Amino acid sequence: MAETGLPLEGVRVVEMTHMVMGPTCGMILAQLGAEVIKVEPPAGDKTRILGGMGTAFFPLFNRGKRSIVLDFEKPEDRDTMHRLLETADVFLENFRDGLLEKQGLGAEELRRLHPHLIIAGHKGFLSGPYEHRPALDEVVQMMSGLAAMTGTKEKPQRVGSSANDIMGGMFGVIAILAALYQKRGGQRDGTDIRIGLFENCLFLVAQHMVEYEMTGNKPRSMPEREHAWPIYDIFDAAGEGRIFIGVVTEGHWQSFCREFGLTEFLDDPTLRTTTDRILARPRILPRVAEIIRQQDVAELSQKLDALNICFSPINRPEDLLTDPHVLRPGGLVTNITADGKLFHVPTLPLEWNGRHFGEGLKVAPLGADTSAIRAEIDGTTDATSRAAGRRA
Repeated sequence: MAETGLPLEGVRVVEMTHMVMGPTCGMILAQLGAEVIKVEPPAGDKTRILGGMGTAFFPLFNRGKRSIVLDFEKPEDRDTMHRLLETADVFLENFRDGLLEKQGLGAEELRRLHPHLIIAGHKGFLSGPYEHRPALDEVVQMMSGLAAMTGTKEKPQRVGSSANDIMGGMFGVIAILAALYQKRGGQRDGTDIRIGLFENCLFLVAQHMVEYEMTGNKPRSMPEREHAWPIYDIFDAAGEGRIFIGVVTEGHWQSFCREFGLTEFLDDPTLRTTTDRILARPRILPRVAEIIRQQDVAELSQKLDALNICFSPINRPEDLLTDPHVLRPGGLVTNITADGKLFHVPTLPLEWNGRHFGEGLKVAPLGADTSAIRAEIDGTTDATSRAAGRRA
């Protein structure tokens, strides 16, 4: 592979995953410079042909990977897979427990044949009573209480993205980086990693669990929660716009009231403290709403930005494609689908010495790299020597 100057250059990842969690892990590793080889069956990853809300799954989470087609019904393809794994540093999978064992790719068999390999299994649950269960993002949101906290008791509501699947893939990356670091320190044997979708969601709601344990009070859902500030709400603006405003400090309260002509609040002796103002929300908010309704979102945004007060227009995903910050240099990267179409994706949410990741990534057509990869492991590369060098 050509030199990239990226931090994971030289790391080879073999990926057998589908849907979102496992592919997210491989996608991030690829953007950090790893060579990620996606192994697909002859019919291809089923995610390739999803429509509706799943349309973006394959191109979004499989950018920057190579594609090889292997049919594990054929002994020669099973042999190819093992010779490929011999050259790899990491193996990613997200199949139900027991399924890969039938194909000779279970953890015990892999550990026997490829003791150097870091194996990262993205599962529904970590080891325990539920480890045999399949899981989906929505399932674990209901199980963990996240849906109850996002919606209401009467109507639990899942988060509006595949948040747990994506975050689960991120935890996979974290664990793999830790294992690679351990190898760098001299450990020769590989590592078995299991990432749990349910436990990922549990991690997200830990703040509410600890709150209950420490106070004895059942946490209220986001729509029903008690407010910690006098102004922390969504308001209608002029026209059809809406805006969220959060006045969270004493300085914010003072500057907000002066800017928007609410000096009667500053002169009111019953509103001296934040607690006073929280208790007075029923009379404060209608007056604030009246003022906000007289100005459009652009005008309000300019004023609040100048005051350093937290605010946001109520955007939809499509609005972000014209947002000036999203459109800053490096904010969006241009990638290419398997059939040659351009699409735009937010960059990874980090900068590396000022550098952004992911520009120009391509989605490989099904099996596009099969011949080249076979040639690498069959002829031009001494797989055994390469693997020994990797483990040294």
